[in-house]
Amino acid sequence: MLVFIWIIVSLSTNNGALGQEEKCQQLGYCVTLSTTITAEAGLCAVIPCSFKSEFEPKVIMWFKCEKPQYRCTYSDHVFHSDKSNTDIQSGFKGRVSLLEPDVTQKNCSFIINDLRKSDSGYYLLRVEGEGEKDTFFYTVAYTSLSVKDLNQKPEVKIPPLIEGQQVTLSCTAPGFCSGSPPKITWMWRRKGEKDSHIQGNITASKTENLTAVTQSHSSTLTFKPSAENHHNTNITCRVSFTGNETRKRTETLNVNYFRKPQIFGKTTVKEGDDLNLTCSVDSFPPSFIKWTKVGTETDLQSNILNKSYNSTQTFLNESPHNSSLLIINVTSEDAGRYICTATYQNDTLTEEVIVHVTSNHVTHCGVGCAALPWAIAGVSLSVNVLCMIYIWLLWNTRKKMKPTEGDPTYMFLQKSDTSAGYDTIVQRPR
Repeated sequence: MLVFIWIIVSLSTNNGALGQEEKCQQLGYCVTLSTTITAEAGLCAVIPCSFKSEFEPKVIMWFKCEKPQYRCTYSDHVFHSDKSNTDIQSGFKGRVSLLEPDVTQKNCSFIINDLRKSDSGYYLLRVEGEGEKDTFFYTVAYTSLSVKDLNQKPEVKIPPLIEGQQVTLSCTAPGFCSGSPPKITWMWRRKGEKDSHIQGNITASKTENLTAVTQSHSSTLTFKPSAENHHNTNITCRVSFTGNETRKRTETLNVNYFRKPQIFGKTTVKEGDDLNLTCSVDSFPPSFIKWTKVGTETDLQSNILNKSYNSTQTFLNESPHNSSLLIINVTSEDAGRYICTATYQNDTLTEEVIVHVTSNHVTHCGVGCAALPWAIAGVSLSVNVLCMIYIWLLWNTRKKMKPTEGDPTYMFLQKSDTSAGYDTIVQRPR
């Protein structure tokens, strides 16, 4: 972009003594030009100028002076329309040109590209025709050029970023100058990291001719954004001009994405306790989150149920978005299936959990209830002792009994010697 402060000066007088046309006829020429121009280093400056003359111009020249002095027109010029003339100040060669190359059009406007602070000064016009008398220096007024530090920044355009879909960013250099093309660089930075290049990107530079002497310089960056790698990160376009003049612009990337809801919290609670469930949905921009219970048509956020429901929704820039469902003093009626529904633009995702409510009945019976376990233990011990006594008595009784003739008895006999023999089973005769 060009910054001009124009003060148009002509030879017309305010006292009405002579009109501009009469003045032009009297002098044989008149000039209209801008007397003050402000521009920025690295860019360009256009000095608008036109003139009228009785002769047909053949050469247009511009001179630069440190101070507005007539004698500076005898120094080397900064521009000469005759390209065969090489007496150009070295610092201006190749940087100055007329907006209209045909000098017969009497358009003396010119442009200085790749501006430097040293270009600040006063510029005087000289026009020559074929004859020796067909010449004039315009010393009544001059153009003052002031070159300041480069303040303009590149223009960065970022369309909506959707995860997984290819996108193209553009960066346009400040100024519309036809001088040396600037170097445009893209840099990307994650939080806490250094600048780096985006992986898988495609960059392209473009120069567009706007007029015969003005151009637009831009660069594009094409890549596929992802929430994990690019969301909430910074992208920087750096433009470097001739003379180490550099400006940059940094923008934040916001990637549109949507994740499935997740539910956190205990799903088994006792009667009388509190149920606290949190549904977390990671998305950008934020999703709308709703809690419902299967078997009812009620939105739990609406507080229509005759319960103490308290739902909150929190939006954080760097964390998932949450919706908490709190049910105080849970009863068995609160058991069931709960669904968290997340609506993101035209998409909807759900997650559900089943809540179990366990009974927590307590019998209040005083000191007797506390002694009951000891009583049960005592009875059990007593029964065990009695059983052991009974078994012992029965065993002793059996040992004292003698067999009768009617009782068949089977005995195993084993010989005491080591001779060949065998065991015998003897049955007493009946």
